[in-house]
Amino acid sequence: MIDKNTVIHPSSVIERGAVISSGVRIGPFCYVGSGVAIGSGTELKSHVVINGMTKIGCDNQIFQFASVGEINQDLKYAGEITRVEIGDRNCIRESVTIHRGTAQGAGLTVIGCDNLLMVNTHIAHDCRVGSHCIFANNATLGGHVEVDDYAIIGGMSAVHQFCIIGAHALVGGCSGVAQDVPPFVIAQGNHATPFGLNAEGLKRRGFTKEAISAIRKAYQLVYRSGKTLEEVEPDIAVLSATQPAVKVFSDFFARSKRGIIR
Repeated sequence: MIDKNTVIHPSSVIERGAVISSGVRIGPFCYVGSGVAIGSGTELKSHVVINGMTKIGCDNQIFQFASVGEINQDLKYAGEITRVEIGDRNCIRESVTIHRGTAQGAGLTVIGCDNLLMVNTHIAHDCRVGSHCIFANNATLGGHVEVDDYAIIGGMSAVHQFCIIGAHALVGGCSGVAQDVPPFVIAQGNHATPFGLNAEGLKRRGFTKEAISAIRKAYQLVYRSGKTLEEVEPDIAVLSATQPAVKVFSDFFARSKRGIIR
């Protein structure tokens, strides 16, 4: 179904069954498959391929040569019906690739809202990206990676399969991430190691001085106390009681399976 208030260049191919909402603009030489749904106000610049069972929200900008919803690169994939879901107001720049999920990973790759994916970013199968994230040029996620809200991944950086990047974390350029990066932490290197707290980012996002001070104490407990993670978790829980922002640490550690960067 194609809404009458869309603008589609005559050189583009829209397969029967695709759902194109009001105000969508599709530039020249794009391809939209039959299982695709595109929300209102989204724009495909040119030479964009949207395939598979892919749902794209409203007011996204997708630049030339991006590929969204294509068959993933997991050798176990055998043609199962799996999906990609993308939220609203994302900017997906040139040559970005976003692959559909696998049956082994709940069959779904998810990207939230208000993200910037710069040139050549790769989002592999079964990844879950939150909202307000920034991926610089050539940032790469392996399969099943989770990236929480407001995280930043620098250019030429790669994240190993099944890793978690916590909320407000900052991964520096040319890094190789092989373990989980806790919230608020700056990580850099190959393999990435912690380089302090992303305090400037927290200030820009409106965290109070008290909240940042409590987060800093939690960071010091994890990385400067000489104690194991299990030993400091009760102390972090106490901090969380007075500063809810610290609870993000506790929630993250409960999810972590690969261990955190050290």
